[in-house]
Amino acid sequence: MHQDDLGTITHLHKQEILEIRDKLEAECSGNETLKRELFEAKQRLYEKTEKIHVLEQEIKRHKKECSDMEDIYRDEVSEMKQKIDAEHAKSEQRQEKLKALEKTTSEQDKKIEARDQTEIVELRKKLEEQIYHQGNLEKKLRTLQSKKEEALVLKEKCHEEIKNMRKKLEEEQKRNGMLEDEVNILKEQILHLSCDLNESTNSVRKGNSGNFSFVSESPMTFSKSIQIRDTISCQRATIAKLLGEVGLPKIVSYMELEDKDVQIHAVKVLANLAAEESNQEKIVEAGGLSSLLMLLETTEDETIQRVAAGAIANLAMNEKNQELIMMKGGVKLLAKIANKAEDPQTLQMVGGALANLCGNEKLQMRLRDEGGIKALIGMVRSGHSDVLAQVARGVANFAKCESRGATQGHRKGRSFLIDDGALPWIVANSNNEAIPVTRHVELALCHLSSHEANAKDIVSFGAFWELVRISRECSREDIRNLAKRAINTSPTFQMELRRVHFPRG
Repeated sequence: MHQDDLGTITHLHKQEILEIRDKLEAECSGNETLKRELFEAKQRLYEKTEKIHVLEQEIKRHKKECSDMEDIYRDEVSEMKQKIDAEHAKSEQRQEKLKALEKTTSEQDKKIEARDQTEIVELRKKLEEQIYHQGNLEKKLRTLQSKKEEALVLKEKCHEEIKNMRKKLEEEQKRNGMLEDEVNILKEQILHLSCDLNESTNSVRKGNSGNFSFVSESPMTFSKSIQIRDTISCQRATIAKLLGEVGLPKIVSYMELEDKDVQIHAVKVLANLAAEESNQEKIVEAGGLSSLLMLLETTEDETIQRVAAGAIANLAMNEKNQELIMMKGGVKLLAKIANKAEDPQTLQMVGGALANLCGNEKLQMRLRDEGGIKALIGMVRSGHSDVLAQVARGVANFAKCESRGATQGHRKGRSFLIDDGALPWIVANSNNEAIPVTRHVELALCHLSSHEANAKDIVSFGAFWELVRISRECSREDIRNLAKRAINTSPTFQMELRRVHFPRG
Protein backbone atom coordinates (compact mmCIF):
# COMPACT_ATOMS: atom_id res chain seq x y z
CA MET A 1 0.00 0.00 0.00
CA HIS A 2 1.20 3.35 -0.81
CA GLN A 3 1.74 5.93 1.80
CA ASP A 4 -0.54 8.33 0.06
CA ASP A 5 -3.29 5.85 0.24
CA LEU A 6 -2.69 5.43 3.97
CA GLY A 7 -2.78 9.09 4.49
CA THR A 8 -6.01 9.33 2.71
CA ILE A 9 -7.48 6.47 4.75
CA THR A 10 -6.22 7.98 7.97
CA HIS A 11 -7.67 11.31 7.01
CA LEU A 12 -10.94 9.60 6.28
CA HIS A 13 -10.91 7.79 9.62
CA LYS A 14 -10.25 11.00 11.39
CA GLN A 15 -13.14 12.63 9.68
CA GLU A 16 -15.38 9.70 10.59
CA ILE A 17 -14.16 9.79 14.17
CA LEU A 18 -14.84 13.49 14.31
CA GLU A 19 -18.29 12.97 12.94
CA ILE A 20 -18.92 10.13 15.41
CA ARG A 21 -17.64 12.29 18.21
CA ASP A 22 -19.91 15.10 17.14
CA LYS A 23 -22.79 12.69 16.99
CA LEU A 24 -21.91 11.24 20.36
CA GLU A 25 -21.67 14.67 21.89
CA ALA A 26 -24.93 15.51 20.33
CA GLU A 27 -26.50 12.35 21.66
CA CYS A 28 -25.02 12.96 25.12
CA SER A 29 -26.41 16.43 25.01
CA GLY A 30 -29.75 14.95 23.89
CA ASN A 31 -29.62 12.40 26.69
CA GLU A 32 -29.04 15.10 29.22
CA THR A 33 -32.05 16.89 27.90
CA LEU A 34 -34.04 13.67 28.00
CA LYS A 35 -32.92 12.97 31.54
CA ARG A 36 -33.90 16.43 32.54
CA GLU A 37 -37.24 16.06 30.79
CA LEU A 38 -37.67 12.59 32.34
CA PHE A 39 -36.98 14.01 35.75
CA GLU A 40 -39.43 16.78 35.19
CA ALA A 41 -41.97 14.21 33.94
CA LYS A 42 -41.42 12.12 37.05
CA GLN A 43 -41.94 15.25 39.14
CA ARG A 44 -45.16 16.01 37.35
CA LEU A 45 -46.23 12.38 37.58
CA TYR A 46 -45.57 12.42 41.28
CA GLU A 47 -47.58 15.59 41.69
CA LYS A 48 -50.41 14.09 39.63
CA THR A 49 -50.29 10.93 41.71
CA GLU A 50 -50.61 13.02 44.81
CA LYS A 51 -53.51 14.87 43.27
CA ILE A 52 -55.11 11.58 42.23
CA HIS A 53 -54.75 10.30 45.73
CA VAL A 54 -56.35 13.44 47.08
CA LEU A 55 -59.07 13.12 44.48
CA GLU A 56 -59.70 9.48 45.36
CA GLN A 57 -60.08 10.54 48.97
CA GLU A 58 -62.48 13.22 47.90
CA ILE A 59 -64.39 10.70 45.75
CA LYS A 60 -64.71 8.28 48.64
CA ARG A 61 -65.92 11.07 50.83
CA HIS A 62 -68.38 12.21 48.15
CA LYS A 63 -69.61 8.64 47.61
CA LYS A 64 -70.31 8.37 51.31
CA GLU A 65 -72.10 11.70 51.25
CA CYS A 66 -74.09 10.62 48.17
CA SER A 67 -75.04 7.39 49.86
CA ASP A 68 -76.22 9.33 52.88
CA MET A 69 -78.11 11.76 50.64
CA GLU A 70 -79.62 8.87 48.67
CA ASP A 71 -81.01 7.41 51.86
CA ILE A 72 -82.39 10.80 52.80
CA TYR A 73 -83.85 11.36 49.30
CA ARG A 74 -85.31 7.85 49.25
CA ASP A 75 -87.24 8.63 52.41
CA GLU A 76 -88.27 12.00 51.00
CA VAL A 77 -89.31 10.42 47.65
CA SER A 78 -91.39 7.84 49.51
CA GLU A 79 -93.01 10.58 51.48
CA MET A 80 -93.52 12.66 48.32
CA LYS A 81 -95.03 9.65 46.54
CA GLN A 82 -97.53 9.26 49.33
CA LYS A 83 -98.36 12.93 49.08
CA ILE A 84 -98.63 12.65 45.28
CA ASP A 85 -101.00 9.69 45.61
CA ALA A 86 -103.12 11.71 48.03
CA GLU A 87 -103.02 14.69 45.68
CA HIS A 88 -103.90 12.41 42.76
CA ALA A 89 -106.99 11.20 44.64
CA LYS A 90 -107.90 14.79 45.39
CA SER A 91 -107.20 15.65 41.76
CA GLU A 92 -109.63 12.96 40.57
CA GLN A 93 -112.28 14.43 42.88
CA ARG A 94 -111.48 17.86 41.49
CA GLN A 95 -111.74 16.46 37.94
CA GLU A 96 -115.19 15.11 38.66
CA LYS A 97 -116.21 18.42 40.21
CA LEU A 98 -114.62 20.22 37.24
CA LYS A 99 -116.58 18.06 34.78
CA ALA A 100 -119.81 18.81 36.63
CA LEU A 101 -118.85 22.49 36.73
CA GLU A 102 -117.93 22.41 33.03
CA LYS A 103 -121.32 20.85 32.25
CA THR A 104 -123.10 23.54 34.25
CA THR A 105 -120.85 26.20 32.78
CA SER A 106 -121.51 24.87 29.26
CA GLU A 107 -125.25 25.19 29.77
CA GLN A 108 -124.80 28.64 31.23
CA ASP A 109 -122.46 29.53 28.36
CA LYS A 110 -125.11 28.46 25.87
CA LYS A 111 -127.68 30.59 27.63
CA ILE A 112 -125.23 33.48 27.86
CA GLU A 113 -124.26 32.96 24.22
CA ALA A 114 -127.92 33.00 23.15
CA ARG A 115 -128.49 36.10 25.23
CA ASP A 116 -125.31 37.64 23.84
CA GLN A 117 -126.44 36.83 20.31
CA THR A 118 -129.75 38.57 20.99
CA GLU A 119 -127.93 41.54 22.46
CA ILE A 120 -125.54 41.54 19.51
CA VAL A 121 -128.46 41.56 17.06
CA GLU A 122 -130.11 44.39 19.01
CA LEU A 123 -126.84 46.28 19.29
CA ARG A 124 -126.18 45.75 15.58
CA LYS A 125 -129.66 47.07 14.82
CA LYS A 126 -129.10 50.04 17.12
CA LEU A 127 -125.70 50.59 15.51
CA GLU A 128 -127.25 50.56 12.05
CA GLU A 129 -129.91 53.01 13.23
CA GLN A 130 -127.20 55.13 14.80
CA ILE A 131 -125.18 55.05 11.58
CA TYR A 132 -128.29 55.97 9.59
CA HIS A 133 -129.12 58.71 12.08
CA GLN A 134 -125.51 59.89 11.98
CA GLY A 135 -125.69 59.96 8.19
CA ASN A 136 -128.79 62.10 8.38
CA LEU A 137 -127.13 64.36 10.91
CA GLU A 138 -124.09 64.69 8.67
CA LYS A 139 -126.36 65.58 5.75
CA LYS A 140 -128.17 68.11 7.93
CA LEU A 141 -124.82 69.43 9.13
CA ARG A 142 -123.65 69.86 5.54
CA THR A 143 -126.95 71.52 4.70
CA LEU A 144 -126.68 73.79 7.73
CA GLN A 145 -123.10 74.64 6.83
CA SER A 146 -124.22 75.43 3.32
CA LYS A 147 -127.09 77.51 4.71
CA LYS A 148 -124.68 79.19 7.10
CA GLU A 149 -122.50 80.20 4.18
CA GLU A 150 -125.57 81.40 2.31
CA ALA A 151 -126.70 83.21 5.46
CA LEU A 152 -123.36 84.98 5.71
CA VAL A 153 -123.67 86.10 2.11
CA LEU A 154 -127.28 87.06 2.77
CA LYS A 155 -126.23 88.89 5.92
CA GLU A 156 -123.84 91.02 3.93
CA LYS A 157 -126.58 91.72 1.40
CA CYS A 158 -128.98 92.49 4.26
CA HIS A 159 -126.54 95.01 5.69
CA GLU A 160 -126.49 96.75 2.35
CA GLU A 161 -130.26 96.52 2.06
CA ILE A 162 -130.67 97.83 5.62
CA LYS A 163 -128.59 100.84 4.73
CA ASN A 164 -130.70 101.41 1.65
CA MET A 165 -133.91 100.76 3.59
CA ARG A 166 -132.89 103.28 6.24
CA LYS A 167 -132.49 105.86 3.55
CA LYS A 168 -135.84 104.87 2.05
CA LEU A 169 -137.41 104.84 5.54
CA GLU A 170 -136.31 108.38 6.15
CA GLU A 171 -137.83 109.35 2.82
CA GLU A 172 -141.02 107.38 3.60
CA GLN A 173 -141.33 109.02 7.00
CA LYS A 174 -141.27 112.37 5.32
CA ARG A 175 -143.78 111.18 2.75
CA ASN A 176 -145.99 109.55 5.43
CA GLY A 177 -146.29 112.86 7.19
CA MET A 178 -147.79 114.28 4.03
CA LEU A 179 -149.93 111.17 3.41
CA GLU A 180 -151.41 111.19 6.93
CA ASP A 181 -152.89 114.59 6.24
CA GLU A 182 -154.23 113.31 2.93
CA VAL A 183 -155.71 110.17 4.59
CA ASN A 184 -157.53 112.25 7.20
CA ILE A 185 -159.04 114.34 4.43
CA LEU A 186 -160.03 111.22 2.46
CA LYS A 187 -161.57 109.62 5.57
CA GLU A 188 -163.82 112.60 5.97
CA GLN A 189 -164.71 112.43 2.28
CA ILE A 190 -165.58 108.72 2.33
CA LEU A 191 -167.65 109.07 5.50
CA HIS A 192 -169.52 112.00 3.97
CA LEU A 193 -170.02 110.24 0.61
CA SER A 194 -171.07 107.01 2.37
CA CYS A 195 -173.81 108.92 4.22
CA ASP A 196 -175.02 110.46 0.96
CA LEU A 197 -174.95 107.07 -0.73
CA ASN A 198 -176.85 105.37 2.10
CA GLU A 199 -179.61 107.98 1.90
CA SER A 200 -180.07 107.43 -1.85
CA THR A 201 -179.80 103.64 -1.50
CA ASN A 202 -182.45 103.54 1.23
CA SER A 203 -184.82 105.37 -1.08
CA VAL A 204 -184.25 102.84 -3.85
CA ARG A 205 -184.76 99.86 -1.52
CA LYS A 206 -188.30 101.02 -0.71
CA GLY A 207 -189.22 99.77 -4.20
CA ASN A 208 -186.40 97.20 -4.64
CA SER A 209 -185.74 94.20 -2.40
CA GLY A 210 -181.94 94.59 -2.50
CA ASN A 211 -178.85 94.81 -4.65
CA PHE A 212 -179.16 91.17 -5.70
CA SER A 213 -181.48 91.93 -8.65
CA PHE A 214 -184.59 91.00 -6.64
CA VAL A 215 -187.63 92.75 -8.13
CA SER A 216 -190.63 93.49 -5.93
CA GLU A 217 -193.76 91.53 -6.81
CA SER A 218 -196.08 94.40 -5.89
CA PRO A 219 -197.06 96.91 -8.62
CA MET A 220 -195.73 100.45 -8.35
CA THR A 221 -197.51 103.68 -9.21
CA PHE A 222 -196.20 105.85 -12.04
CA SER A 223 -195.20 108.62 -9.67
CA LYS A 224 -193.33 106.17 -7.42
CA SER A 225 -191.51 104.75 -10.44
CA ILE A 226 -190.42 108.24 -11.46
CA GLN A 227 -189.25 108.89 -7.91
CA ILE A 228 -187.15 105.69 -7.91
CA ARG A 229 -185.65 106.56 -11.30
CA ASP A 230 -184.71 109.98 -9.99
CA THR A 231 -183.20 108.41 -6.86
CA ILE A 232 -181.21 105.89 -8.95
CA SER A 233 -179.91 108.75 -11.13
CA CYS A 234 -178.90 110.58 -7.95
CA GLN A 235 -177.21 107.41 -6.67
CA ARG A 236 -175.27 106.96 -9.90
CA ALA A 237 -174.17 110.58 -9.75
CA THR A 238 -172.99 110.03 -6.18
CA ILE A 239 -171.07 106.88 -7.24
CA ALA A 240 -169.45 108.74 -10.15
CA LYS A 241 -168.49 111.55 -7.76
CA LEU A 242 -167.03 109.05 -5.29
CA LEU A 243 -164.94 107.28 -7.91
CA GLY A 244 -163.71 110.59 -9.27
CA GLU A 245 -162.69 112.09 -5.94
CA VAL A 246 -161.41 109.05 -4.01
CA GLY A 247 -160.67 106.33 -6.53
CA LEU A 248 -161.52 102.63 -6.30
CA PRO A 249 -158.04 101.43 -5.12
CA LYS A 250 -158.26 103.88 -2.18
CA ILE A 251 -161.71 102.61 -1.22
CA VAL A 252 -160.43 99.00 -1.30
CA SER A 253 -157.38 99.94 0.79
CA TYR A 254 -159.65 101.52 3.46
CA MET A 255 -161.16 98.08 4.12
CA GLU A 256 -157.79 97.03 5.53
CA LEU A 257 -157.53 99.90 8.04
CA GLU A 258 -157.82 99.21 11.77
CA ASP A 259 -160.43 101.97 12.22
CA LYS A 260 -163.69 99.95 12.26
CA ASP A 261 -165.96 102.87 11.39
CA VAL A 262 -163.93 103.71 8.30
CA GLN A 263 -163.70 100.01 7.46
CA ILE A 264 -167.49 99.53 7.67
CA HIS A 265 -168.19 102.63 5.58
CA ALA A 266 -165.62 101.52 2.96
CA VAL A 267 -167.32 98.12 2.70
CA LYS A 268 -170.74 99.78 2.38
CA VAL A 269 -169.46 102.03 -0.40
CA LEU A 270 -167.94 99.03 -2.18
CA ALA A 271 -171.21 97.07 -1.81
CA ASN A 272 -173.15 99.92 -3.43
CA LEU A 273 -170.56 100.28 -6.18
CA ALA A 274 -170.85 96.52 -6.82
CA ALA A 275 -174.57 96.96 -7.52
CA GLU A 276 -173.59 98.69 -10.78
CA GLU A 277 -172.53 96.08 -13.34
CA SER A 278 -170.11 98.54 -14.94
CA ASN A 279 -168.14 98.75 -11.67
CA GLN A 280 -167.89 95.02 -10.92
CA GLU A 281 -164.93 94.23 -13.15
CA LYS A 282 -163.02 97.27 -11.83
CA ILE A 283 -163.70 96.18 -8.23
CA VAL A 284 -162.29 92.69 -8.89
CA GLU A 285 -159.23 94.12 -10.69
CA ALA A 286 -158.58 96.47 -7.75
CA GLY A 287 -158.55 93.50 -5.34
CA GLY A 288 -161.96 94.26 -3.89
CA LEU A 289 -163.24 90.67 -4.06
CA SER A 290 -160.13 89.28 -2.34
CA SER A 291 -160.39 91.94 0.40
CA LEU A 292 -164.08 91.18 0.97
CA LEU A 293 -163.40 87.44 1.32
CA MET A 294 -160.50 88.18 3.69
CA LEU A 295 -162.85 90.27 5.84
CA LEU A 296 -165.37 87.41 5.97
CA GLU A 297 -162.61 85.05 7.10
CA THR A 298 -160.97 87.26 9.72
CA THR A 299 -163.60 89.58 11.24
CA GLU A 300 -165.99 88.72 14.04
CA ASP A 301 -167.91 91.99 13.59
CA GLU A 302 -171.37 91.01 12.27
CA THR A 303 -171.95 94.43 10.69
CA ILE A 304 -168.84 93.99 8.56
CA GLN A 305 -169.85 90.41 7.80
CA ARG A 306 -173.32 91.53 6.74
CA VAL A 307 -172.16 94.36 4.45
CA ALA A 308 -169.28 92.30 3.00
CA ALA A 309 -171.72 89.45 2.23
CA GLY A 310 -174.01 91.99 0.51
CA ALA A 311 -171.11 93.25 -1.62
CA ILE A 312 -170.19 89.66 -2.56
CA ALA A 313 -173.85 89.00 -3.41
CA ASN A 314 -173.81 91.93 -5.83
CA LEU A 315 -170.52 90.76 -7.39
CA ALA A 316 -172.01 87.24 -7.66
CA MET A 317 -174.51 88.50 -10.24
CA ASN A 318 -171.67 88.16 -12.80
CA GLU A 319 -170.84 84.62 -14.04
CA LYS A 320 -167.10 85.29 -14.20
CA ASN A 321 -167.12 86.61 -10.63
CA GLN A 322 -169.11 83.58 -9.49
CA GLU A 323 -166.27 81.31 -10.61
CA LEU A 324 -163.73 83.56 -8.85
CA ILE A 325 -165.75 83.49 -5.61
CA MET A 326 -165.89 79.69 -5.76
CA MET A 327 -162.19 79.37 -6.61
CA LYS A 328 -161.15 81.66 -3.71
CA GLY A 329 -163.11 79.62 -1.14
CA GLY A 330 -166.02 82.06 -0.89
CA VAL A 331 -168.69 79.34 -0.56
CA LYS A 332 -167.08 77.84 2.54
CA LEU A 333 -166.84 81.29 4.14
CA LEU A 334 -170.46 82.14 3.31
CA ALA A 335 -171.61 78.74 4.61
CA LYS A 336 -169.67 79.26 7.84
CA ILE A 337 -171.39 82.62 8.48
CA ALA A 338 -174.79 81.21 7.45
CA ASN A 339 -174.46 78.40 9.99
CA LYS A 340 -173.68 80.66 12.97
CA ALA A 341 -175.38 84.02 12.19
CA GLU A 342 -178.74 84.87 13.77
CA ASP A 343 -179.32 88.40 12.48
CA PRO A 344 -181.96 88.29 9.68
CA GLN A 345 -180.21 91.01 7.65
CA THR A 346 -176.90 89.12 7.73
CA LEU A 347 -178.67 85.91 6.70
CA GLN A 348 -180.46 87.79 3.93
CA MET A 349 -177.15 89.05 2.47
CA VAL A 350 -175.47 85.65 2.75
CA GLY A 351 -178.58 84.00 1.27
CA GLY A 352 -178.51 86.49 -1.63
CA ALA A 353 -174.87 85.59 -2.41
CA LEU A 354 -175.54 81.83 -2.25
CA ALA A 355 -178.73 82.22 -4.30
CA ASN A 356 -176.82 83.98 -7.09
CA LEU A 357 -174.17 81.20 -7.07
CA CYS A 358 -176.97 78.61 -7.31
CA GLY A 359 -177.81 79.99 -10.74
CA ASN A 360 -174.49 78.81 -12.26
CA GLU A 361 -174.88 75.26 -13.56
CA LYS A 362 -171.09 74.71 -13.82
CA LEU A 363 -170.62 75.34 -10.10
CA GLN A 364 -173.45 73.17 -8.77
CA MET A 365 -171.36 70.15 -7.76
CA ARG A 366 -168.71 72.22 -5.96
CA LEU A 367 -171.36 74.45 -4.41
CA ARG A 368 -172.96 71.41 -2.83
CA ASP A 369 -169.64 69.71 -1.88
CA GLU A 370 -168.47 72.85 -0.04
CA GLY A 371 -171.67 73.04 2.05
CA GLY A 372 -173.42 75.83 0.17
CA ILE A 373 -176.76 74.03 -0.31
CA LYS A 374 -177.03 72.74 3.26
CA ALA A 375 -176.11 76.21 4.58
CA LEU A 376 -178.78 77.81 2.37
CA ILE A 377 -181.49 75.36 3.48
CA GLY A 378 -180.35 75.68 7.10
CA MET A 379 -181.14 79.40 7.06
CA VAL A 380 -184.89 78.66 7.08
CA ARG A 381 -184.50 78.43 10.87
CA SER A 382 -184.67 82.24 10.86
CA GLY A 383 -188.31 82.28 9.73
CA HIS A 384 -187.85 85.87 8.52
CA SER A 385 -189.64 86.50 5.21
CA ASP A 386 -186.67 88.29 3.57
CA VAL A 387 -184.35 85.40 4.50
CA LEU A 388 -186.88 82.81 3.31
CA ALA A 389 -187.21 84.71 0.02
CA GLN A 390 -183.44 84.36 -0.61
CA VAL A 391 -183.54 80.66 0.34
CA ALA A 392 -186.47 80.11 -2.01
CA ARG A 393 -184.70 82.01 -4.80
CA GLY A 394 -181.54 79.96 -4.35
CA VAL A 395 -183.51 76.70 -4.35
CA ALA A 396 -185.37 77.79 -7.49
CA ASN A 397 -182.11 78.75 -9.26
CA PHE A 398 -180.50 75.45 -8.32
CA ALA A 399 -183.55 73.40 -9.39
CA LYS A 400 -183.70 75.29 -12.70
CA CYS A 401 -180.03 74.47 -13.46
CA GLU A 402 -180.60 70.81 -12.57
CA SER A 403 -183.68 70.68 -14.80
CA ARG A 404 -181.71 72.21 -17.70
CA GLY A 405 -178.90 69.72 -17.17
CA ALA A 406 -181.36 66.79 -17.14
CA THR A 407 -182.98 68.04 -20.36
CA GLN A 408 -179.58 68.36 -22.07
CA GLY A 409 -178.61 64.86 -20.91
CA HIS A 410 -175.60 65.60 -18.69
CA ARG A 411 -177.48 65.49 -15.37
CA LYS A 412 -178.84 62.18 -14.11
CA GLY A 413 -180.27 60.89 -10.88
CA ARG A 414 -182.24 62.43 -8.04
CA SER A 415 -181.89 66.15 -7.25
CA PHE A 416 -179.26 67.21 -4.71
CA LEU A 417 -181.95 69.41 -3.16
CA ILE A 418 -183.98 66.30 -2.29
CA ASP A 419 -180.84 64.56 -0.98
CA ASP A 420 -180.10 67.56 1.25
CA GLY A 421 -183.65 67.69 2.68
CA ALA A 422 -185.14 70.69 0.87
CA LEU A 423 -188.35 68.97 -0.33
CA PRO A 424 -190.30 69.04 2.99
CA TRP A 425 -189.59 72.77 3.31
CA ILE A 426 -190.66 73.35 -0.30
CA VAL A 427 -193.96 71.57 0.37
CA ALA A 428 -194.50 73.52 3.58
CA ASN A 429 -193.84 76.90 1.91
CA SER A 430 -195.47 76.41 -1.47
CA ASN A 431 -198.36 78.57 -0.25
CA ASN A 432 -196.41 80.98 2.01
CA GLU A 433 -197.98 84.31 2.98
CA ALA A 434 -194.96 86.19 1.57
CA ILE A 435 -195.46 86.41 -2.19
CA PRO A 436 -191.70 86.36 -3.11
CA VAL A 437 -191.26 83.18 -1.07
CA THR A 438 -194.31 81.53 -2.68
CA ARG A 439 -193.31 82.42 -6.25
CA HIS A 440 -189.75 81.07 -5.92
CA VAL A 441 -190.92 77.92 -4.09
CA GLU A 442 -193.51 77.28 -6.84
CA LEU A 443 -190.82 77.68 -9.50
CA ALA A 444 -188.48 75.35 -7.59
CA LEU A 445 -191.19 72.67 -7.31
CA CYS A 446 -192.04 72.96 -11.03
CA HIS A 447 -188.37 72.58 -12.03
CA LEU A 448 -187.88 69.59 -9.68
CA SER A 449 -191.03 67.97 -11.06
CA SER A 450 -189.85 68.29 -14.65
CA HIS A 451 -187.19 65.60 -14.02
CA GLU A 452 -188.64 62.06 -13.82
CA ALA A 453 -185.88 60.92 -11.42
CA ASN A 454 -187.50 63.13 -8.73
CA ALA A 455 -191.11 62.06 -9.36
CA LYS A 456 -191.36 59.24 -6.79
CA ASP A 457 -189.98 61.46 -4.00
CA ILE A 458 -192.32 64.29 -4.98
CA VAL A 459 -195.28 61.91 -4.69
CA SER A 460 -194.13 60.32 -1.42
CA PHE A 461 -193.51 63.71 0.26
CA GLY A 462 -196.95 65.03 -0.79
CA ALA A 463 -195.47 67.64 -3.12
CA PHE A 464 -197.37 66.27 -6.14
CA TRP A 465 -200.71 67.68 -4.95
CA GLU A 466 -199.09 71.06 -4.39
CA LEU A 467 -197.91 70.82 -8.00
CA VAL A 468 -201.49 70.06 -9.08
CA ARG A 469 -202.72 73.08 -7.08
CA ILE A 470 -200.09 75.31 -8.72
CA SER A 471 -201.17 74.10 -12.19
CA ARG A 472 -204.73 75.25 -11.45
CA GLU A 473 -204.51 78.18 -9.01
CA CYS A 474 -201.21 80.02 -9.53
CA SER A 475 -201.74 83.65 -10.60
CA ARG A 476 -198.75 83.55 -12.94
CA GLU A 477 -199.45 81.87 -16.26
CA ASP A 478 -195.80 80.87 -16.93
CA ILE A 479 -195.64 78.97 -13.60
CA ARG A 480 -199.02 77.32 -14.24
CA ASN A 481 -197.79 76.15 -17.64
CA LEU A 482 -194.56 74.73 -16.11
CA ALA A 483 -196.61 72.75 -13.57
CA LYS A 484 -198.99 71.41 -16.24
CA ARG A 485 -196.10 70.37 -18.50
CA ALA A 486 -194.41 68.51 -15.61
CA ILE A 487 -197.63 66.64 -14.74
CA ASN A 488 -198.46 65.72 -18.35
CA THR A 489 -194.95 64.46 -19.25
CA SER A 490 -194.34 62.32 -16.13
CA PRO A 491 -195.49 58.66 -16.20
CA THR A 492 -195.31 58.59 -12.41
CA PHE A 493 -197.58 61.61 -12.04
CA GLN A 494 -200.05 60.25 -14.62
CA MET A 495 -200.19 56.96 -12.73
CA GLU A 496 -200.90 58.84 -9.50
CA LEU A 497 -203.76 60.74 -11.17
CA ARG A 498 -205.27 57.49 -12.47
CA ARG A 499 -204.88 55.88 -9.05
CA VAL A 500 -207.15 58.47 -7.39
CA HIS A 501 -209.36 58.95 -10.49
CA PHE A 502 -208.43 62.63 -10.59
CA PRO A 503 -209.93 64.46 -13.58
CA ARG A 504 -207.50 65.93 -16.10
CA GLY A 505 -207.51 69.49 -17.23
